[in-house]
Amino acid sequence: MLNRLSHTRLLRYAGLFTWAIVGLPLLYSWLGPQLGSGAEEEVILPPMPWQGWVAYFGFGIAYAWLTRSLGVRRRSPADYVLLVLLTLAALAVSYFNGSGLGSVLLMVAACVLPWLLPLSLGVVWLLASQLAVAPVFMRWLDFPLFDALMQSMLYAGFSGFVFITSLVALQQSQAREEQRRLNAELRATRALLAESARVNERTRISRELHDLLGHHLTALSLNLEVAGHLSEGRVKEHVQQAHTLARLLLTDVREAVSQLREGGSIDLAAALRPLAENVPNLAIHMDLQAPLTVDDPERAHVLLRCAQEAITNAVRHSGARNLWLQARIEGGRADLRIRDDGRGTDLLVPGNGLQGMRERLRQHGGWLEVVSRRDEGFQLNMSLPIGVVAEAGLPEGVAA
Repeated sequence: MLNRLSHTRLLRYAGLFTWAIVGLPLLYSWLGPQLGSGAEEEVILPPMPWQGWVAYFGFGIAYAWLTRSLGVRRRSPADYVLLVLLTLAALAVSYFNGSGLGSVLLMVAACVLPWLLPLSLGVVWLLASQLAVAPVFMRWLDFPLFDALMQSMLYAGFSGFVFITSLVALQQSQAREEQRRLNAELRATRALLAESARVNERTRISRELHDLLGHHLTALSLNLEVAGHLSEGRVKEHVQQAHTLARLLLTDVREAVSQLREGGSIDLAAALRPLAENVPNLAIHMDLQAPLTVDDPERAHVLLRCAQEAITNAVRHSGARNLWLQARIEGGRADLRIRDDGRGTDLLVPGNGLQGMRERLRQHGGWLEVVSRRDEGFQLNMSLPIGVVAEAGLPEGVAA
């Protein structure tokens, strides 16, 4: 059963379980005197007022909502508000109950810190929140200042263990997402290589037919034509029939070579489609022209790499949830339009990815246009002239 749960879900359920367990002594402090035998019994914890119960249940609701999709959705300002409420609710439980149970809840809250805050800020948040419980130990539990600080640091150590465990889970999640993205790129590259191998094999076969059979049949046709002039009677009639068959066979070879050449285009759509599979945190919507074929394998490779780089940038930098990829071939040019619904920017500073795409396209006579505005996403328009491989024919002077 545990194998079906991701480590993020395990962290979530473990935190909710700990939150529920913390509620047991709080519930006992309230029900204990009512369930007693009538004798005056000293309870471990004083009953908690209703404000503390509001804080306790508020912590559980905030934690459940905040961890509902760790690592899946992008962070929003509401998440940081929930983190503040989570911390304040845990502190409120300690202050209203006069115990260190809030420190245990802060340990639960520590598991979400790596997912929302940078490492250094997360550590500072963890230490500051645990030290904020020290006055509870001094006032309600009569701890000296030093003992109260040591108690808070002890809980901070436990929280640090939870923090590091969650940080490892975050790194594993990021590594798995990167692996999924690289696998998608690998499948796309493999599809392009398969198409290139198919084109190369068809080209090789067409050249072999052209160079071997074509020339030999041409020589045979010429010799039969000479034999037809030198022969007489029934022999000449058979020679002429053989000459006609040689010319027909030559025509068939030429048509076969032409068909092989015509079928030697690379299906770019077959290479682009795997890019949309299993991309983490990004839904890719493809609108590909049918057929989408490119004659030059090198230019097809350029287009594939540019599409891969655009998707990678969207995953890593834009915070987008959706990406739309449109590919068309018109007027001897392949046009790709890629846009996302990410953050966008008013001040564009091209990085290595965009510069590499522009250089690849420019090297083959293409161009790249970048359109972006804050909160309006990112759009790439690219165009590349596609190479046309000339059809192979037989030597001049050889007629069908």
